Amino acid sequence: MPALDTLQRPMRDLRISVTDRCNFRCTYCMPFDEYKWIERQEVLSFEEIERLVRLFLAFGIQKVRLTGGEPLVRKDLHRLIAQLTAVEGLPDISLTTNGALLSEQADALYAAGLRRINVSLDTLKPDRFTALTKRGKLEDVLVGLFAAKNAGMSPIKLNAVIIRGTNDDEILGLVEFARTAGFEMRFIEYMDVGNANAWSLEKTVTKKEILETVNARFPVREVGREHGTAPAVDYEFLDGAGQIGIIGSVTEPFCSSCTRVRLTADGKLVTCLFAESGFDLKTLMRSGASDDEICGAIAKIWSARTDRYSDIRWELVRSGAYEARAHRKIEMITLGG
Repeated sequence: MPALDTLQRPMRDLRISVTDRCNFRCTYCMPFDEYKWIERQEVLSFEEIERLVRLFLAFGIQKVRLTGGEPLVRKDLHRLIAQLTAVEGLPDISLTTNGALLSEQADALYAAGLRRINVSLDTLKPDRFTALTKRGKLEDVLVGLFAAKNAGMSPIKLNAVIIRGTNDDEILGLVEFARTAGFEMRFIEYMDVGNANAWSLEKTVTKKEILETVNARFPVREVGREHGTAPAVDYEFLDGAGQIGIIGSVTEPFCSSCTRVRLTADGKLVTCLFAESGFDLKTLMRSGASDDEICGAIAKIWSARTDRYSDIRWELVRSGAYEARAHRKIEMITLGG
């Protein structure tokens, strides 16, 4: 029962936040020290997640990505991976993590069927890393990365949010590290996720600037967006040493081809990264709704989808009329990336 939204966009990618908890406090994601956490009993169980994944597959979902918070703080996550990889018709499952717990879980995750991961890595400087994450140690992430590689995971993509005056001097260093280690670097424009990260356009290093910096040292050619809809534009190195991706989330919005749907840790369906609220599937499910009833609710929500926040934001930014704090959004820690 494939469904199209009001802009004729299909549903292809399902992102599931398995927890709102995190062992870091990254300044651009969750800058506060204290949050009102979701009560444990309100978080979806592995069985509930599996059921919803099976239902979403009927709408044409081709990829499932597990996120958080930090997904590896969810106890026994490898069990969920094993349950999902056993779901008939699920072509792809991946994980986004900060990498701090990867060294102790990589083998179990691989054995459960996980092959693709994205790891956040904004800096290769230990002091800067601690300043950005407030709690993390760079060494733990690096050890985790190579543990995942040794376990057999591939591809391993490194995500770096580039912030002017913070880590924009490390673009080439990150590229060189990824090339040497056999990882794929992905740069992300700094954007106004949540409501509290003090975003301003002046702090955003644009996709164009990032590409020019990389290309001057490591010449690349454009490959394009995976399947024509992925958020990252991929570029391959002319010397054959892999590729990079750049997500121009602010200056080159891709709302017109967005096929992503999200589930929060407490079971709310969210149709945009910048949404103000979600639709409660958990209560529907726990009240005894049938599969058909839940699918009917999902179809109704998606068919009414009008989201194009990034397009509108860029129009307002260019006109000087954009005020980030005027647009309330679900916090990234609750929603997942």
